[in-house]
Amino acid sequence: MNSRERFHQTMQYGTPDHVPCFEDGLREGVLDVWRQQGLPPDDDLARQFPHDRHELVDPDSDPWTRSVERWRNRDHVLMMRVHDGIFLSLGVEGWTSFREVVRLLVRDPAFVRKTMRAKGKAAARVMERVLRRVEIDAAIFVEPLCDNTGPLISPRMYQDFAPEGYGPVFEVLRRHGVETFVFMSFGNPRPLLPMVVNLGFNCLWACEVNPETMSYADIRREFGPKLRLIGGIDLDALRQDTHAIEREFRRAGSLLGDGGYIPLADGRIREDVPYGNYVHYRRQLERITGFRK
Repeated sequence: MNSRERFHQTMQYGTPDHVPCFEDGLREGVLDVWRQQGLPPDDDLARQFPHDRHELVDPDSDPWTRSVERWRNRDHVLMMRVHDGIFLSLGVEGWTSFREVVRLLVRDPAFVRKTMRAKGKAAARVMERVLRRVEIDAAIFVEPLCDNTGPLISPRMYQDFAPEGYGPVFEVLRRHGVETFVFMSFGNPRPLLPMVVNLGFNCLWACEVNPETMSYADIRREFGPKLRLIGGIDLDALRQDTHAIEREFRRAGSLLGDGGYIPLADGRIREDVPYGNYVHYRRQLERITGFRK
């Protein structure tokens, strides 16, 4: 079974030969720090830690047109970032623009709905062109509108504005047979999850979270098999010690038996994660997913 087949079997609650074992993202400078901690200068992490290959691409910025032929005959997972969510669509880039957008949300909701509708139609047109040429395995909707205390807008506002931008894109994706719709969030979107599921998302990839407020075990109990999960391994544990890492994998292990779950660190690896801890984390990831080199 190849990586692509394995991914679809996992997302469809089928019978993969093992759960996908994905590669982590690394922030710039991490390898330089790790080489001072014992990583051989010429070592290749991909060779040291083999994995199920996946690509996450952006049709607006990646040179995807040059990769179409390669993707048509691929055996790895291709995920595409198809929408940037409410704040990024409205131009939030920092505190000043955030403040202006919040004013718009309150004072001129009709303008916000119109803008989101236009953004959604534009994203749908892009995806229509892409999907005529290549199949994708998952569509990623990025929604960075929370901190660890919760959403920065009310659930009512989210319900009011999100469908305007998402609806046209969902329509195109479904027409082209895409089955996995991923809500990629940051912080604590927990109060929004019922609406997220009602909008049509069937997979949550929560990044940089507080594991107590965004417990995957609690989310699985609430939403059951209709919400698949990616991530769930607290990045803070990798900063601590091997015992903290093993505790995270014990939590993750309780989800694997239900299917529809791909364990992974809940964010890109940073320089403050010791190399020895990362090695232990990857070995535990290989063990729990059943990955065979």
